[in-house]
Amino acid sequence: MQLGTRWAVGAAAPDRLPPAMKAAVAEVEEEIADTDTSAWRWTLTWLEGRPVVELDDGTTLRYDPQTDSVGRTVSD
Repeated sequence: MQLGTRWAVGAAAPDRLPPAMKAAVAEVEEEIADTDTSAWRWTLTWLEGRPVVELDDGTTLRYDPQTDSVGRTVSD
């Protein structure tokens, strides 16, 4: 079992995230750069050994190790 963590928008993502996931986090942060995110946090959890990262606005990133890619969903 792996424990998750939280970190502030703009802070360094956890080292244990795959590079593709770190890049996806950076891409989302770039897209919301003009938004006041001073109180927003990312939450990292692990689902079947795979990282799932969710932003306080509902944006969710899921890593696929088979393709080394990240899928994004946005909560309405």
